[in-house]
Amino acid sequence: MKTNNYRETIEAYIRLNANPPDKFSHQPRLYKLCTRLALGQPHDDDVLHAAAWLHDLGVFIGHRPEDPAKLASWDCVAYAMEKAPDLLDKFGFPRNKVAAVVEAIRTHQPSAEPTTFEGIVLRDADILEQLGAISILRTVSKVGRDTRFVLFSDALRALRKNTDELSDKMGLDITRHLAQSRIEALKAFLASSETERNGTDW
Repeated sequence: MKTNNYRETIEAYIRLNANPPDKFSHQPRLYKLCTRLALGQPHDDDVLHAAAWLHDLGVFIGHRPEDPAKLASWDCVAYAMEKAPDLLDKFGFPRNKVAAVVEAIRTHQPSAEPTTFEGIVLRDADILEQLGAISILRTVSKVGRDTRFVLFSDALRALRKNTDELSDKMGLDITRHLAQSRIEALKAFLASSETERNGTDW
């Protein structure tokens, strides 16, 4: 499939704005997961691409507030929804598809209820990113630099919650299938962590 210029421009923009730099790897991984989940099903790949790359704009340093009090109540989804239309227009993205991108972004978190197939795919792909080895890396890296993660025990608590709750949020059979090995890996890590902490407070 030929890559459109606006796709390259979106990716270049996120590469420039992803801060801390490790935030960048989530977007290309997420889009690849989206294409895998949507394979063989009618969908708009432009919408999936743009939503996958722009959905987390509000979590980047330089876009989110730095004041801890403001950050605690920050709505990163609303921010991405607000910024996406102007950015996409600037990048030359088809205007008739912008609303679908914003809608997919709106419902990408596990607590939301997607209204489109693209929204279901994006949310399922993002759920997979919260399970398995990648989830461990992404979560533990936040300790000490995210107000929600002060201690390692905060990261373990979040990972345990993902293991317990996210299975019921998946909308597609293929997602549930792909999630099985990730959930088992996460359970094994959590069990080892509990054994090795030896009663200490992390």
